[in-house]
Amino acid sequence: MSLTPTHRTKLDDTDDMLFYSFPRFVTHVDEGFIQQLTQLYRERLQPNTRIFDLMSSWVSHLPEEMTFTHVEGHGMNAEELAQNPRLHHFFVQNLNQDPKLPLENDSFDAVLNAVSVQYLQYPEAVFSEICRVLKPGGIAIVSFSNRMFYQKAIEIWREASETSRVALVKHYFKAVPGFNEPEAIGRPSQVPSVLRMMGLPGGDPFYAVMATKANTASPSLA
Repeated sequence: MSLTPTHRTKLDDTDDMLFYSFPRFVTHVDEGFIQQLTQLYRERLQPNTRIFDLMSSWVSHLPEEMTFTHVEGHGMNAEELAQNPRLHHFFVQNLNQDPKLPLENDSFDAVLNAVSVQYLQYPEAVFSEICRVLKPGGIAIVSFSNRMFYQKAIEIWREASETSRVALVKHYFKAVPGFNEPEAIGRPSQVPSVLRMMGLPGGDPFYAVMATKANTASPSLA
């Protein structure tokens, strides 16, 4: 599968920096999703390791009882990132304009991306960068639900079913030679759609796609 130029389009094609220029101190998924994500981090992350929270905000959903050597944050709004208590350092960068991360090769034990993958117009380039900055054996965890800023999600994501979105993220991993076979977790919502619209807790579906980096070092940066 190859993404076409049409697949990468957004309904709102204005500069993403304008859209994210004001902070949004809200969570974009419900408490049930957050609890499942935190539990997944609890199971898959190791304490006293280096974590990169890609496309982060004012909260990272990391387990409160776990401490890490360093948590690097990236996002589109400095005010949000500055309020995130888990970040030791952060930077702002528009990955749709420049996917090259200002980070060293093989420098993180885990890369996390929560409910943001749908906005990447060049996911292949970003996933290649994720692989580059991961240590050999390190894990990347990409989680998502069915919510999004519809006007900023790319066309192939907007038009896909939830199952197809899982396959799409698997494809992003498989497009990078340095990743091992991806693993997926899918927990569709068990709450009827009418009740979900009323905001009943536990209504958001939970999906995560994970892959580890093969045990070979990244090539040197050019």
